[in-house]
Amino acid sequence: MVSKVLIFFFIVVLCYTKSAVIAENDEEKTVGLVMNYYKDSCPQAEDIIREQVKLLYKRHKNTAFSWLRNIFHDCAVESCDASLFLDSTRRMMSEKEMDRSFGLRNFRYIETIKEALERECAGVVSCADILVLTARDGIQQLGGPYIPLKTGRRDGRKARAEILEQYLPDHNESMSMVLDRFKAIGVDTKGVVALLGAHSVGRTHCTKLVHRLYPEVDPEINPDHVPHMLKKCHDPIPDPKAVQYVRNDRGTPMILDNNYYINILDNKGLLIVDHQLANDKRTRPFVIKMAKSQDYFFKEFSRAITILSENNPLIGDKGEVRKQCNLVNKLH
Repeated sequence: MVSKVLIFFFIVVLCYTKSAVIAENDEEKTVGLVMNYYKDSCPQAEDIIREQVKLLYKRHKNTAFSWLRNIFHDCAVESCDASLFLDSTRRMMSEKEMDRSFGLRNFRYIETIKEALERECAGVVSCADILVLTARDGIQQLGGPYIPLKTGRRDGRKARAEILEQYLPDHNESMSMVLDRFKAIGVDTKGVVALLGAHSVGRTHCTKLVHRLYPEVDPEINPDHVPHMLKKCHDPIPDPKAVQYVRNDRGTPMILDNNYYINILDNKGLLIVDHQLANDKRTRPFVIKMAKSQDYFFKEFSRAITILSENNPLIGDKGEVRKQCNLVNKLH
């Protein structure tokens, strides 16, 4: 009798242990985003990305602007899965070719970073994580805060060109529309105000501005700012391929800081959305607060970027790890 009890007990323990191991393995497969995801599989991954971002910034200053724009243009559209990087094929239009992606550049340097990672640990680091980590390190290169971001994303297998306009607000849309688009992915009003602080760096093409200058100058623009804008955008119908730009912030154009908020409160915002941000009763209080405190801006900017970076990622067995960021892997 005792033997039968012991055998039964042994069987129960064995079954429980086996179930626990299976559950643990399943949990590993579906683990979510974590800090330093590649610490065992590719320990040098984040250092490689950081060094590549620094090196590229020394050679091409505008790469940092690109990395910052990429995280918004990719992660705000359904999933943070590097769909933005995919080239067009016979069956699929690239997001890069759409009007909402106007001005995005430097994708070839993403491949440079990917190649460096592939030499260290082939087939391990996803393009989606490269997109997020280059944004993190690009923000630092621009004088912004260091933002600890989780990794462990996998890459999508399709572009979303046909739905970009459903997710990415246009610079001429109402503030209600802008707030609603961001709210759908978990970014609140002060987060939106902080994210638009990215307009502190880089430049805006004249094609996006001329409607405020021609046939008549928008009376809401600060008169002191108009001559400079007209000088840079002297053609009412600018060539989209021409180098006709206005710096977003003439004071500190290469530094991510709170000057943007000071400028838009002085009616020196270039885009309609900048003007609305400073004057809409829902956003103006946060604009004023960020204009007064760069620490507050950095705090809210970091929080909003984190939310953006964690928007509906592919994890576990979903998606893939691309060999090249501009192409999906071939299925055999």
